[in-house]
Amino acid sequence: MTEQANGRKNIVFIKNGQIVNDDFSFQGDVLIEDGIIKEVGTSLNTPADARVIDAEGKFVMPGGIDTHTHLQMPFMGTVSADDFYSGTRAALAGGTTMIIDFVIPQKNESLLEAFEKWRGWADPRVCCDYGLHVAVTWWGDQVAQEMQTLSQDRGVNSYKVFMAYKDVMMLEDPEIYKCFKVCRELGALPMVHAENGHLIAIKSAEMIDQGITGPEGHLQCRPVEVEEEATQRAVTIANEAGSPLYVVHVMSKPSANVVSKARREGKIVFGEPTAAGLGTDGSHHFDQCWHHAAAYVMGPPLRADPTTPGYLMDLLANDDLQLTGTDNCTFNTNQKALGKDDFRRIPNGVNGVEDRMSIIWEKGVHSGKMDPCRYVAVTSTTAAKVFNVYPKKGRIAEGSDADIIIWNGETTRTISAETHHQAVDFNIFEGMTCHGVAEYVITRGEIAVDNGEVKATEGHGKFVPTPPNAQFVYGRLPMRNKVASPVKVERDPYTGPIIDLSEGAGTPDRRAENPIFHSDPGPEFLSRPTRGGVRNMQDSSFSLSGAQFDDKKNKKSATKVSNPPGGKSTGLW
Repeated sequence: MTEQANGRKNIVFIKNGQIVNDDFSFQGDVLIEDGIIKEVGTSLNTPADARVIDAEGKFVMPGGIDTHTHLQMPFMGTVSADDFYSGTRAALAGGTTMIIDFVIPQKNESLLEAFEKWRGWADPRVCCDYGLHVAVTWWGDQVAQEMQTLSQDRGVNSYKVFMAYKDVMMLEDPEIYKCFKVCRELGALPMVHAENGHLIAIKSAEMIDQGITGPEGHLQCRPVEVEEEATQRAVTIANEAGSPLYVVHVMSKPSANVVSKARREGKIVFGEPTAAGLGTDGSHHFDQCWHHAAAYVMGPPLRADPTTPGYLMDLLANDDLQLTGTDNCTFNTNQKALGKDDFRRIPNGVNGVEDRMSIIWEKGVHSGKMDPCRYVAVTSTTAAKVFNVYPKKGRIAEGSDADIIIWNGETTRTISAETHHQAVDFNIFEGMTCHGVAEYVITRGEIAVDNGEVKATEGHGKFVPTPPNAQFVYGRLPMRNKVASPVKVERDPYTGPIIDLSEGAGTPDRRAENPIFHSDPGPEFLSRPTRGGVRNMQDSSFSLSGAQFDDKKNKKSATKVSNPPGGKSTGLW
């Protein structure tokens, strides 16, 4: 931080801006001191030693929180291109002031050791604040014990399970159920990558057998049904475990509908679409250029239906989906080329951490689908509430962290790999022009983007613990589980006879107990009562011999009918 002449530190005064929180908006001023918002109001006095930013005509909003990143992540034999420095610097450039990354242990690796490894990578390099989710890639007593340690002592309140990546990270349903129950006991939030891993393994092998080895195979072996089915299964497992559920990267209409329906049924479910899924589609998988097509490979895949992004944005605008991440996991051309002959070896992942805020403003606010308050909710505040760092994060209020963006909603920028701040050599939003630019970005009171110029400081960010038992997630869960708990009926014990099932004893005579056959069946059906005293309603008078049921009855002589039923027709005329 910069020392001022009078010994005070890093005072920033934002005046005349349109201050926007998730629940209200007004024109006013913000005073920042020592990385904390000191005062918010109208017509505040300007401190003599402050850096003054005139925000007239601009939006003053909480910095974005990207709930889903994979920086410096080892995956499929390589490591994602953006590390914790380039990734968080790019995040700040786009208006995001906090990320939540994922610790991904290897099979049988200690969760605690993996957590400390990720902290070692991130702490010296992050330019903005960050939190950590932890993935549960295997199950056992050790995992459950380490989850307890992570939640109680290490500041982790979210655990991700994979229903995909068979034989690598995928858990089976009984293991998922146990994990969700432990999450409930800890007050933590279970997260799920919802795809049917067994079907994907089968379908991808079929694609290869049919000679489809390119990126289009990745999309075609993962139809929307495998995402929809897994999402519904995850919702069911969570409900039976009595836990909430967070569905990461909701990518298709059917899976989004599952989340929406579950919420309308009263289940505690959160859905997270991504910048990629809101800003582009999967038609690129069929591009003639192999690298262009491979650059869009992620899991679950971007959907080929071009109406999907707009549909997901509609649900996000109306709280059927709740908040946004990016699943930012970038790989360069030479890394994607690991799968040049087999799409199954293409490292899954796309960019988004820098462009998320602009994409959502363009597709959400500028399109008229959401107002600025809802924009703040889906890019920042709801995430802060879900992961229990609100109002420290996600709000412009006295005492909150000074993570603030000054946003020009009318200025445009054209996205390009040539100008972005990420380390990856491709941008899936290439050439897209977006309204909405972060002209100033303040992280912990430091101006990281100054009138469009990125001045982020490596190592300035801090690890932010995410405590368990978030009120936003767990507020109604105890009573909900109490109401839905199993009910035992108190009744007198049964004292009657019990059938003997020992060998040769107690075999019931089904024919005698429930007879529907005649005692003396003849060659034809005679519609006689059965031994039970009732007529067999399945009897028929038809016989292959041609016999009729009344063959043996006395025949009546012919009867001449003078007037047919209804009277003589001649009588009417």
